[in-house]
Amino acid sequence: MFFMGFSRYICFLISFLIYLLSFALLVCALDIIEPSVLIHEPETLSSNISMFTLGFFSPKNSTNRYVGIWFLSESNVVWVANRNNPLRDSSGILTISENNGNLVVLDGQKQILWSTNVSSIASNSSAQLLDSGNLVLVDGITGSTVWQSFEHPCDTLLQDMKLSTNQHTGEKVRLTSWKSASDPSSGEFSCGLEPRNVTEIFVWKENHPYFRSGPWDGVNFLGIPRTISSNSQTGFQLKGEQGSFNLSFYSDKSLWSFTLNSQGKVEQRLWNSQTNAWDLRRIMYSSDCDVYGKCGPFGICDLQNSPICSCLRGFEPKNKEEWARQNWTNGCVRREALQCERDKNDSQASNIDGFFMVEKVKVPGEAQVLPSYVEDPEDCQISCLKNCSCKAYAHERNLGCMIWNTDLLDMQSLPDGVDVYIRLANSELCIYLN
Repeated sequence: MFFMGFSRYICFLISFLIYLLSFALLVCALDIIEPSVLIHEPETLSSNISMFTLGFFSPKNSTNRYVGIWFLSESNVVWVANRNNPLRDSSGILTISENNGNLVVLDGQKQILWSTNVSSIASNSSAQLLDSGNLVLVDGITGSTVWQSFEHPCDTLLQDMKLSTNQHTGEKVRLTSWKSASDPSSGEFSCGLEPRNVTEIFVWKENHPYFRSGPWDGVNFLGIPRTISSNSQTGFQLKGEQGSFNLSFYSDKSLWSFTLNSQGKVEQRLWNSQTNAWDLRRIMYSSDCDVYGKCGPFGICDLQNSPICSCLRGFEPKNKEEWARQNWTNGCVRREALQCERDKNDSQASNIDGFFMVEKVKVPGEAQVLPSYVEDPEDCQISCLKNCSCKAYAHERNLGCMIWNTDLLDMQSLPDGVDVYIRLANSELCIYLN
């Protein structure tokens, strides 16, 4: 009887182990998605080194289900497929469409909630999650990548990803914030490159400028504290050719990411392998002075002052009552017109105007860099004086000469900023020299 009971126990144990193994095989991560593969919950797709996982998840304090990519755990989501069209239950399916070869997210009624939406692709395509965290869709005939998540980011910039702008086609790769911590749908903030006269990073709030990084000088963005440098093991790289501009960042030893949060702030994070979590190391901007155009035209912001906004020397509030109420939107206007504006028929009149130096500031927006590098700052001043529309100039060692022909907007005092020379009428200069 003992051996009979023991034998039954062994058979039960073996059957149970076989069941567990079968279940494990069912839910284990797949390597690739093909047209015949249907991924249901709790199945996932993993990169080869299993750092990144693609699967179904729910944000904190939400019952909605999404298909997303996370780094090591679901608390570290870096990309969401159906961010604006959530599943209401756990009946979702991730698969390759047999009709058009696109990667799709389906609900329980087989309705498409999200698609890679690529035209002209072979029906025998496949999808794979790379070790970089990039989800790629590969054409089954040519073997070429026809779609990748790195070109359709959500709120997070990973290493090997690029923010880009193509001035010819109008195509842009931007980050878009989550609506909230529990809602990954597209929020009101976006972040990307703006290659105007100089290239800068902009954060937009509902298509209005909210923050700008200052010009890229080949090493740094001049409006961001210079704690990340291309001369160190971590830095930015900006490449531009034929109207196409790409910004990426690199790190030789550490794993970094940048996230545009739901409040419109760009957070720089470092992966902590001991806690298996992202450590917040820096917020690209965090003060009231960082808000675009806080003090209006010809105003300057300084957190060390109270109030934080003041007019540049030679200027006064455009609306003194509003200014007294700390409504600085309308900014400041000149007290004395430039001499070159008074005597437009006098070709030598512009020489009478002069400049007042404002030390260490975030340079105004809409800078124009002279096409040929100007080594001598005095030559920069001469170039500005020759043009009555020139309102200020600055000389930066990497960029050379910057001039401003528009109202000076979005200036801020910075410890490692650039000296900017403001054009003033000679009578205004005499006030400060005496």
